[in-house]
Amino acid sequence: MEEPLTEDMLTELLEAPDPARFIDRAEVGRRDLAGYLNQLLEEHGLKRAAVVRVAGINETFGYQIFTGARKASRDNLLKIAFALGASLRETNRLLQAGGANELYCKNRRDAIIIFAISHGYSLQKTEEELYRFGEPTIS
Repeated sequence: MEEPLTEDMLTELLEAPDPARFIDRAEVGRRDLAGYLNQLLEEHGLKRAAVVRVAGINETFGYQIFTGARKASRDNLLKIAFALGASLRETNRLLQAGGANELYCKNRRDAIIIFAISHGYSLQKTEEELYRFGEPTIS
């Protein structure tokens, strides 16, 4: 089943008699990071160990992120997103599920990362672009 558009859900929320009824009916909840990571693994046909390795994250720490035992920093979530080959939408959802700010195009560093994701750059190439523009790298 396709996920409803945010605009459609907003219209329903604004027309609802109270927020509880909307939340119950629309099954609105918090996105679980571990669940979303595992969903992305399945959708992209990847294995957790390979993603953690490509992301350059310690294997034990990576396992803890994927099981929900540890919280990841925004940059570690970005590394995982690049390792997954995640789209911009998937990356922002991943950041949100991890309790981090979504990428914001008015932020210079984020704009470079958004461009890189949208153009299929690897983590390494993205790091080079960030460095070239004098922005902090992800690693």
